[in-house]
Amino acid sequence: MGYTALYRKFRPLTFSEIVGQEHITKTLRNQITANRVGHAYLFNGSRGTGKTTAAKVLARSINCLNPKDGEPCNECEICIGALNGSLTDIVEMDAASNNSVEDIRSIREEVNFLPTKAKYRVYIIDEVHMLSTGAFNALLKTLEEPPEHVKFILATTEPQKLPATILSRCQRFDFKRIANENIKKRLDIVCKESNIEITEEALNIIAVLSEGALRDALSILERCIQDGENKIDEDKIKDLVGIPKITFVHSITESIINYNVDEALKNIDTVLEEGKDITNLLWEVIKYIKDILVYKASGKLELYNESEKENIKALGENTSKEKLIDLVYKLSELENDIKWSTQKTIMFQAGIIKLCNKQAETNDNIEQRVEKIEKYLKSNKTLNNELINMQATNNVYTQNIQQNYRTSTQPKATSETKKTTNKANTAIKFSSNSEEYWPEIVNNLKQNGKIVLYTNLINTKAVELNDMTVGIQFPNGMTSFGKTVLEKQDNIREITNLVSMACGKEMQIKYITNPQEIHIQSAEEDLKNIANKSDIQFNVIE
Repeated sequence: MGYTALYRKFRPLTFSEIVGQEHITKTLRNQITANRVGHAYLFNGSRGTGKTTAAKVLARSINCLNPKDGEPCNECEICIGALNGSLTDIVEMDAASNNSVEDIRSIREEVNFLPTKAKYRVYIIDEVHMLSTGAFNALLKTLEEPPEHVKFILATTEPQKLPATILSRCQRFDFKRIANENIKKRLDIVCKESNIEITEEALNIIAVLSEGALRDALSILERCIQDGENKIDEDKIKDLVGIPKITFVHSITESIINYNVDEALKNIDTVLEEGKDITNLLWEVIKYIKDILVYKASGKLELYNESEKENIKALGENTSKEKLIDLVYKLSELENDIKWSTQKTIMFQAGIIKLCNKQAETNDNIEQRVEKIEKYLKSNKTLNNELINMQATNNVYTQNIQQNYRTSTQPKATSETKKTTNKANTAIKFSSNSEEYWPEIVNNLKQNGKIVLYTNLINTKAVELNDMTVGIQFPNGMTSFGKTVLEKQDNIREITNLVSMACGKEMQIKYITNPQEIHIQSAEEDLKNIANKSDIQFNVIE
């Protein structure tokens, strides 16, 4: 006899052997005992949770010659024929490869014939969501009113793809993901019957890796014994599935938290040289940081021994919850970027270097403060009311500036244009003297609602360095917050356009400041400075 995979060899033969789906098996057994079996069932749930197994057990149970409490005996002629595949009255069909109208039509023709041996002819249609639209339509009438001797059991992982007309004709049972404890108990039974020695830590890892699918757990277990040795430990599983050792994951995480880029890259190179997958490594780091956060919040943790818990505790005490949450989000973004990149190693290393750069984190915090202040200014009612009142003035100002610029570029101006130009010059005048137009530009930024930009340009002076460049001086220096605001491309473009229109030609701008006077301000100081410098009143509510 040929080799049989573990998940087939240990497939449950009765409802009581099906793990983690007691809410379904109990109902089905009651229906069989009470002789109230429906004509159509829909089993849906994620992979490896027992849908097809339950369908086979149900098909044998309703046809069994000696059923016991709704369970098949697995000893009578019908049960044995169903188990060895010789019984033609139980038909298993894969809708993924038999999804055409013709396949369903053949079923419609067969249902009119009585079963050969069994009481019912049972059709088990797996992956039913793969049927074509025409096939679904062909199945509708037969599914709604099949002959008394016909039962349908549909199985799918994606019930949302089924038409509502199909769903309404079936009794639906939702199979849930199997708990890790149930998977470990089942694996323990399989290992004992197969003479496999396995550690408790190895059982934990397999249960976690299976993600609630018992079939996946058995497949992982089978891979671990293919080398001929029936001894399985934690390291053996990690080597087979490409998971880096916990010591490397801890070292990389510790390096990121402590901004130690050299140590982080050293450990990453060691892991990659062992042939580990980058995606697995990144996922393990994310999961490890999540576990640190969970341990820091609740003090509870699974799948770690005492020494590993001590390491996790030490890292948790060395950082904040906010920092850990931020790392989880940033590493998740890095995972998405790597997924679509052809240079995964380069992307991964660059992302880790950025996380280990404390200055980059500071700049990110400044950006967040800028966005926070801008959002606050937009949501402030007093400010909004004043901006609304200024809207008419803003429109006139914009129209005048545009008309002024167009007029200056024309070789000859008509009398109408001259009138418009003279009228526009009441808002702002073309001048080579920056002392005349710069205060107008700063003031109009305020009127145009650019409050953050306006407050960072108060007390500045403009100096024409040459025919193409205007320098903006900061006598009091420029803060890190102000530098972040003013160096935004949108703000540079805004100031450059206003200076160009004021000068009547294309100009560039250059910030002139003393780098030694740059310092970092907190968000509270930023708000306080805006309140002091601006003549628009608003309150900060904590």
